[in-house]
Formats: sequence, C-alpha cells, structure tokens
Amino acid sequence: MKWMLNLFPPLLFQRIKILEFSADFQYCRVRVRRSIWTRNLHGTTFGGTIYSAADSPLPMLYWQIFAQRGLQVESWLQAGKIRYEKPAATELILEFRLSDEQVAWATTELETNGRFRQSLDVQAVDRSGAVCAQITMEAYVRLSRDKRGAPAAF
Repeated sequence: MKWMLNLFPPLLFQRIKILEFSADFQYCRVRVRRSIWTRNLHGTTFGGTIYSAADSPLPMLYWQIFAQRGLQVESWLQAGKIRYEKPAATELILEFRLSDEQVAWATTELETNGRFRQSLDVQAVDRSGAVCAQITMEAYVRLSRDKRGAPAAF
C-alpha cells in the first residue's frame, strides 16, 4: 500500500511520502520535502502542501485496520483544522498514532451504530524538532454500502 500511495499524483507531485505503516496500521509516518513545487513566496513550505500531507493517513489507517478484521468500510476525512505555528524551512515529519483505546472505541461504535467520527491531533515537525503546524483531523468511517463485495484493502 505504501508504494501505491507514494505514486498517487497528489502526493507525488507535492513531494509527500509515506515513510512507514506499522503492521497493525495504528501508526503512520509521513514526510514532506521542500522543493520548487512546494515553496511559497517566502521560500518556505506552502501551507496547502502541509495540509495535504495530513489529509489521507487517518482514514487509510482505519480502512486498513478494519479490512484486516474482514470488515469492509468506507472512510474519508470529514473535517480538518490546521494552525501554522512557524514557517517550515526544512522537510517536515507527521506521525499518526492510534491508541488501542481509540481503536477499541471505534470498533464498538462501528458494531453498534455502523459508523463513527473520530478526531486525531497531529503535529508537523521540522528537522530541529520545532512544531511548524498543529493539525486536527476528523475521520468518518462507516460500514460499506457496496454490496458487490469489492476489496476493502490493498
């Protein structure tokens, strides 16, 4: 899945790379590289590129977690909020972590209601460890409405 996402044009052309998924899909690490394509007028990383890096991992994690359990779900980012703390003059790293408690809650909600919304806070951190952006992502996940049995994972 990692290499497929890394070839996905909206990520590829913005120099966004998925570096790692944990085997249980409760963790993902993403890198945003600076390039001529991602620079703003001030020479730092364009805020839209930073937000794009945070757009897909959370829904993908939930999609894969439930696919491993044999559940077909539909997931997407329903809402997001970003606060830029300082200009990003180096590459950035974003880490997405879902705790066992968050996954257990999501499982219960999915079994009980057939859907759930869950937020996750993520930081975009530069090479020196400084936080350049605080991002809150809200995923919406529901049991699939597709009755054709399409695959739910890569």
